[in-house]
Amino acid sequence: MSEGKTGLQLRSLIRKTGELEISLVTMQTPEPAPDEVVVRVEASPINPSDLGLLLGAADMATAKASGTKESPIITAHVPEAGLKAMAGRLDESMAVGNEGAGVVIKTGASDAAKALMDKTVAMIGGAMYTQYRCLKANECLPLPAGTTPAEGASCFVNPLTALGMTETMRREGHKALVHTAAASNLGQMLNKICLKDGIPLVNIVRSKEQADILHKIGAKHVVDSTAPSFLDDLTHLLVQTGATLAFDAIGGGKLAGQILTCMETAANKTAKVYSRYGSNVHKQVYIYGGLDPRPLELNRTFGMAWGVGGWLLFPFLMKLGPVEGRLLRERVIDELRTTFASHYTKVVSLQEALDPANIALYAKRATGEKFLINPHKGR
Repeated sequence: MSEGKTGLQLRSLIRKTGELEISLVTMQTPEPAPDEVVVRVEASPINPSDLGLLLGAADMATAKASGTKESPIITAHVPEAGLKAMAGRLDESMAVGNEGAGVVIKTGASDAAKALMDKTVAMIGGAMYTQYRCLKANECLPLPAGTTPAEGASCFVNPLTALGMTETMRREGHKALVHTAAASNLGQMLNKICLKDGIPLVNIVRSKEQADILHKIGAKHVVDSTAPSFLDDLTHLLVQTGATLAFDAIGGGKLAGQILTCMETAANKTAKVYSRYGSNVHKQVYIYGGLDPRPLELNRTFGMAWGVGGWLLFPFLMKLGPVEGRLLRERVIDELRTTFASHYTKVVSLQEALDPANIALYAKRATGEKFLINPHKGR
């Protein structure tokens, strides 16, 4: 059978009975339509946004392995509360993986598709934890000659999210940013963008080790949320930078409210007139992640000019439109090995991605521990 006719694909299923099952299945690769191509997937990152679909609300402390070395199966219990949150996907086997990169091995008849034959491309469109992916030619981004799939695998989610943050800042009239969980791969990219573009950026981290990571790449404003002086330190940097917009990857707990409170204190330090309703400077926190699943706590100590909302990349790109979206993608390609370089601590096969020891590592979403799946590793 010729290459690409069938291939393994990683699937995630949550049953109504309260059980997560992750497995590998053999899938038939569709014949490409005129505007489609078939890509041999060679690299796909495990992003936090992928873990939500891969693991759902399962308690991975209950995970059990079965099956064979070639076809492993992982099962885990999904608590009742989590099952309710997963209602929309129950008993539906789902493909996983937002983005990836590989080599085009077959194309449809259109000129746009045929132009990609044998090219190394980055892809967006889901179902990337698979050996062969059929998708539209316009969902592929040709990579510069000499670029490896591993270098291009993270072209979309983190780079465009970081650029989306600075673009949102400009569009909403802010002049500086705050970012939490700031030593992540995405956070490091955001620092490089802000340093290059002259945007003041306040980085909130949770340890000295994370602060050191950012200082090494030139970050100017870093504050540790575990320090006793955190609120004073943050307020000082907000006065210094004038930041009134924050992107929060944590999601739950007190941090978003603390940021708003410190922004209000910073605004009042430079206010010329007292108002009992607080400053008239609008302060905004966008939550774009959920590292802390607890409820969001807001202690109303920041006046009346404020907002807390959700922010997601794909709705933002739709709002941005195709022309400006293309400009952002072109910048990513131009700076792929500098600003937007991603670093991985481990490259795993599809089977190794289902190894309980590896799941325990990447499910932690720990800073500096990013996994890359190579569906053809060892083949």
